[in-house]
Amino acid sequence: MKHTRTVPIPPELVAILQDHIATFSVGEDGRLFRTRTGGVISGPAYAKVWQEARTYAFTPDQVASPLAGRPYDLRHAAVSLWLNAGVHAPEAAERAGHGVDVMLRVYAKCIDGQQEIANQRILEALAA
Repeated sequence: MKHTRTVPIPPELVAILQDHIATFSVGEDGRLFRTRTGGVISGPAYAKVWQEARTYAFTPDQVASPLAGRPYDLRHAAVSLWLNAGVHAPEAAERAGHGVDVMLRVYAKCIDGQQEIANQRILEALAA
């Protein structure tokens, strides 16, 4: 039995995906993206388009970095974004399909720029 997980996505992405499906439908195997003849897109073809897309989406410094170097890296980027945005680890873990222990072990080093926010929250809690 294939296990699927529902993950909330922004309304803008829902609209983009709905438009894509309305225009191109889905493949017989359920794929959203496929060749013109309905076949599976090759890894090298995905990689080529992915690298080009990165140049449009990222700053030159980000393009030179390993950030989202592969499509799979989007998952890591999304979880890092959630944590940096203040989503609590248990919620982020559930959305990513991780346990909290895995979440903190793998992603704790990705939390960036939160020291001042943490300091302020601690001060506010102590003052209350």
